[in-house]
This record gives sequence, structure tokens and C-alpha cells, in this order.
Amino acid sequence: MNKRRHVMKELYIVDLKERVNLDTKIVLLGWVKAKRKHGKVIFLDICDSTGCIQAVVERAKVIPSDFDVATKVTPESSIKVEGVLRKKIIRTGLAREISVDRIEIIGLATIQIFPQPRGEIDIFEPKIQEQLMNNRHFYLRNEKLMAILRFRHIAMGIIHQWFRNNGFIEITAPVLTPTPLYEDRSAIPLRVHDQDIFLTQCVGFYLESAVHAFEKVYNIGPSFRGEESKSKRHLMEYWHLKAEVAFGNLDDIMYIVESLIKDVTQRCCEEAGELLKTLGSILCDAGKDTPYDRISYTEAVSLLQRNGFEFEFGKSLGTEEEAFLSNHFQKPFWVIGIPRSVEPFPYVINPNDPRVTKTADLIATEGFGEILGVAEKIHDLAMLDERMKEKGKLGNPQYEWLRDLRQYGCVPHIGFGMGIERFIRWLLRIPHVRDTIPFFRTFGRKVAP
Repeated sequence: MNKRRHVMKELYIVDLKERVNLDTKIVLLGWVKAKRKHGKVIFLDICDSTGCIQAVVERAKVIPSDFDVATKVTPESSIKVEGVLRKKIIRTGLAREISVDRIEIIGLATIQIFPQPRGEIDIFEPKIQEQLMNNRHFYLRNEKLMAILRFRHIAMGIIHQWFRNNGFIEITAPVLTPTPLYEDRSAIPLRVHDQDIFLTQCVGFYLESAVHAFEKVYNIGPSFRGEESKSKRHLMEYWHLKAEVAFGNLDDIMYIVESLIKDVTQRCCEEAGELLKTLGSILCDAGKDTPYDRISYTEAVSLLQRNGFEFEFGKSLGTEEEAFLSNHFQKPFWVIGIPRSVEPFPYVINPNDPRVTKTADLIATEGFGEILGVAEKIHDLAMLDERMKEKGKLGNPQYEWLRDLRQYGCVPHIGFGMGIERFIRWLLRIPHVRDTIPFFRTFGRKVAP
């Protein structure tokens, strides 16, 4: 039997710093972050996904061709070094470095990018945003952007685990759909097999079907919106957390959301300490303080009007209105009873005030705005027809299957939806949602890379 030839990387920089003994011969694969030459000695800062270490190439200790390699290697070139792990004295104590015996270029970086992705740059500096956005495929190597994406990975893992620990079943819903939740003009259309369809705006319709089988379901997947918005919290393509529960009311879904936000925030605080050091920030932990405050939409309108806002009942709260309201609360707060004029058709009308629905939006602290919405979903066919007629959906055969569900043992059910990027932006206090996702898609920008 043939033995497998090992070509995969086996040692990482974190291993060299924590596990491998001094004076051990090692082989390291990585990228050059920076290079310094002092006479007959070349210092290379080598990075990989776990950190950075210095490698020392001395003319007297390597063959001439290897010293030439070290001389010509450029930042961001990928390399292989062989050498011995040595002790290095620094101001703060002792560290480690590699005394190089052999060096090989794997992939020479022949393109010059400024500022260098792994350089000491502020990725939130307005003056360099165009450069960073146009070259996202390079700047994913920046340690701060890497830290944000690692945090995203951690947070999404915690969210998945929370739902599984609390009895929810993950439902993988389709991205291609004939039935957009909102107006067709805000959906992204496609033509497939002579059928006009859309990229999904929301998987809620499909979770409605699944909740009548599993009772507690959730989905984390992409959603697409075509709204003409260039705000700091809007993306055309984003990751959408949706969940539905059978046999519940508005208070129930608000409690579920508060429990989720509290627990996820707490675990992120526990697991993301080193990442926050890299970002130089402190995690926003306001979500741990439950229950959250509440204000009705009607009360919010009155408060805004008393303070000089020209805001009419029936409009959606905008960034300025939400920021003003958040100054009145020390933790996230609910705005309850969103008008039927702005909410989609599947949400229950409040019988005590038919102008509004049994819905609520959760507004984050520190002016970060709305991060999610909750709702009681309509299970009565007559009410569904009334709302569909209002929204111009009644009689559209593409929505007939939703009417069928209301005639096949439908039960009161509740749900919520949250943009993952908005949640992460709030926790990390990041200026724009585009930096919480590897490759962003925003309105008005060419889809590239």
C-alpha cells in the first residue's frame, strides 16, 4: 500500500510560540509581512492565520542563493523557511524567533498594494475606504479585518448552538422564490425557465410551513434587498437569522429574543477577548441586561413630535429618530405596535388599535438603530386576505400556497428576523456593516470582486 506523502502544513506560528521547544528544527509556511536588512542580516516578519514571528537570515549561516532569495522576497510573498527555534530578547521580556537555515519562495508578490494589507493601518479611516473597498480580496489579510471575521465565526457558532440547546430545528430554505415578502420593487428579480422569480428577501414563508411540523424552527442564510439605501447598516446581500415558533404570542417571542441576545452576548464576551485586543475595542454588553425597556410606536411618535421632529404616524422610524429615542434608554429597547401601513401582510392586526400590527422592533444602544423585528403571524384566513388585499397580493397565484396553509390546521405562530451583520456591528461598535462580512454588496457600488 502506498504511503501518503505529507505536503500539508503541520506547524503554525501559534505552535512555535506555545508548544514547540526551543532549539527545535522546524519548517514553517507563511507570508512575509515586512522585511528589514541590516548589512549581512535580513529580518523577515512572517505571518500565518495564527500570528506573526520573526525569522533571521544571516549571510554566514545560509548558502548564497538562499540569502539572495531573502534579499529579493517582497511583502505578501508566500515562503517556506527551515530553521531552528531560538530565544529572542525584547523589551517586555523573552520571545521567540527562527534562525533560518533554508528559505524558499512559494509565490512571489509582484503587485504593490498601498497601504500594505498587513501594515499598521486603521481599516475604519475614511480617507482609505475606497482603496480598501476596491481591493477587498487583498485586505482580508489585515489583522483587524481578520479579527472581525473570526468574531463573526464565533458568534454564528454560538447562535447555532443556542438554538439547538433550546430545541429548535434548523431548516434550510430556498434562495430562489416566487413569493417576495415585501414589495416587488425592493426584490431582486431573476428569469429562470421562463418564470419570473426573485432572490429571497426573507425565508419566513418557508419557516411558516416547517413550523407546523417541527414547532420550533430557525434558519441562518442569505437574504437580498434592492432598496436604494446607502446607510451604514444596509447591505444588498446579508445573512439573515429567522426563527418561528408554534403556539405563542408577541410577549413570548420578545422573551425568546431577549434570552438569545443575552446569552450570545455573554458567551461572546467570554470567548472573544483576544480578538477585541486586536481591534482595540470593548464589546458592547448592553444586551446582557434583561428585560429590555418598551415603548409603543404611538408613544414614540408623540415623544418625537414633542421634541421638534416632523414625524407623522404611519411612517417608519429612521436613523435620526431611532438615535434620538435611544438616548432615553440605557439598554436595548422595544418599539411595539408598528403600523400596518409599513409592515408586510403576514403580521397580525392589533384588535385594540387596527392602525398597528402585533409586532415590535428592537433598537440597539449607542445609536446603532434597529437590529431585529418580532411578530405574531396571521393564522386566520380572513385576516390574511384582508392584509393581502391591502398590499396588492390577493389573487396573485404565487401566494396561493400561503392561503392554503391557513386552511390546513394552521395555528398561532410567532417569529423574528435579525441581520447578522447589524448584530455584529453593534457588539463590536463598528462604523459600517460592510466590515462585518467578507465580501460586501452595497447599493450603488459595482458588484466586484
